[in-house]
Amino acid sequence: MIRPSVLFALCLSLLLPLPAVARLAGPPEIVASSKVRDLAEIRSSRVLRVLVNQSRNSSGEVQGQAIGVEYHRLRAFEQYLNGHARDGQEINLKIIPKSKDQLLGALQRGEGDLVAPGELLEAQPGQAVSPSDPIASNVPLLLVGIKGERRYTRLEQLSGKTLALTTGSVAGDAISQINQKLALHKLAPVKVEWVDPSLAVEDVLEMVQGGIFHLTIVEQPIAERWGKILPKLRFDRQVLISEPGEEHWFVRRDASMLRASIDRFLKTYKTPADQDVAFLRIYRRLYQVHYPLARADRQRLEKLRPVLQKHAKEQGMDWLNLAALAFKESALQPNARSGAGPTGLMQITSSAAQRVGVNDIQNLDNNVQAGAKYLALIRRKFFASPKLNERERMAFVLAAYNMGPERVQGMRTEAKRRGLNPNQWFFQVERIAMEQVGMGAVSYVNSVNKYYLAFDRERDSLEPQARSVASRK
Repeated sequence: MIRPSVLFALCLSLLLPLPAVARLAGPPEIVASSKVRDLAEIRSSRVLRVLVNQSRNSSGEVQGQAIGVEYHRLRAFEQYLNGHARDGQEINLKIIPKSKDQLLGALQRGEGDLVAPGELLEAQPGQAVSPSDPIASNVPLLLVGIKGERRYTRLEQLSGKTLALTTGSVAGDAISQINQKLALHKLAPVKVEWVDPSLAVEDVLEMVQGGIFHLTIVEQPIAERWGKILPKLRFDRQVLISEPGEEHWFVRRDASMLRASIDRFLKTYKTPADQDVAFLRIYRRLYQVHYPLARADRQRLEKLRPVLQKHAKEQGMDWLNLAALAFKESALQPNARSGAGPTGLMQITSSAAQRVGVNDIQNLDNNVQAGAKYLALIRRKFFASPKLNERERMAFVLAAYNMGPERVQGMRTEAKRRGLNPNQWFFQVERIAMEQVGMGAVSYVNSVNKYYLAFDRERDSLEPQARSVASRK
């Protein structure tokens, strides 16, 4: 006989919210494993293929300077392996960036030999992977907001609030557990906004500082590292999100010699005291997006909407792309001037405008027309391939608008040569840009992209005509 208390608990469990994770419905993916490359095969090939989280926090190099938290450790491991090499079999690292939720699957498929995520990452049941000894232990998750807004001290205060998370964040499972606790008290669940895949964890933190998102959850070391760059962030340390976790590297389960080498290396490795010097110098003035829909900005955008929509429609593009570019270039000020020559809302030069047959770019309508036509020209001439999805296509167009299309095409060629995806700007071709020209163009594209996503989140309120038509149907 089932006791009433057990029956009550069973019924209650059926009412609990579904886990807050970004997973597609259906059976779990079956990953076909290829032949395992252990240390002997790696030494023979002289290449250690490292799958890294594509986040710039985890991996990244800017003009020869490492700024990703895993880069110093990986280079030290490379030196460790080569210090124990026989017969001159020195190993070189091949860095393979992938989104966090794809790392372990790629490892199982044999696309890499080692996963170095730089964040908390948990293997799922059935995955034939093995974690290293802990790289970091007792790693808590922190609730992050912005200074000046409400501070949280208890989990119950998160009821009904929305958190922005990147795909693959371990906070998804933590929120599922929080929602179960809230349900027991008949409180509304925490909502999760799974952000666009063009955003990494550091982008979400920047958008929290900018007021675009209000709350997120990240690992404490990541929050504190980026807090040095983003001083308006607030950490609510009193809220216990989940039990602290451990960071690991991962190898295939049968790569026992590689796993043993990693564990021996980790016993002696010490994080260099100057690890973040280049990171702080390079990023300090780059992550500064603002909320683009404050009252005055929204009013300016409403006045500009007709001309932006008209010329975007003529060129077959989303008017919010023009709006985002205009916000980045001129803060939506039609009379903006630059000492370098660009002018007006779109900050386009006379020579670029004349190239698309537009004169007198002091005029607002002409200025927007010139900007839209020039973007369309770049898109049509250089980035029309059906292999590009629309978000990536726009990113390439923006990069070309900033530093010239021929240069961007050269970066795509180099990306392909290096085994990166030449049809993906975010986290792939942008790595070549970071190495060759620095963070300027990368930050430019990222900022415009964030403004676009901020506008797109509020598209319904920004397109009253479309909303009124929909309401009449």
